[in-house]
Amino acid sequence: MLGTFGKSQAQLQALDRIRDWTRERFALGADDVLLVTEIACAVPGCPPLETVVAFWTGGNRRHHFKVFKPAAQVEPGDLPYAWMKEGLVVADGFSCDCC
Repeated sequence: MLGTFGKSQAQLQALDRIRDWTRERFALGADDVLLVTEIACAVPGCPPLETVVAFWTGGNRRHHFKVFKPAAQVEPGDLPYAWMKEGLVVADGFSCDCC
């Protein structure tokens, strides 16, 4: 499992839960790529750990959102509503250091 070094079983399970909730919430197909990760943030005012979710749908459209808490603390209600899916699309030319 690439990228799982140093992660506890509980953290891996939390990431899997978020992956499942995201796939269900946004009606993602088996072929839609989905990435869930927890990152540390050193920017002043930023939470020390945040969870980043990115997924790609038809036409290679990238969507992403952050939950400003560690993966183990994320609950289904922390995810954006399904009707916001199109609002999560990343505009062409947009870049960020998270996903």
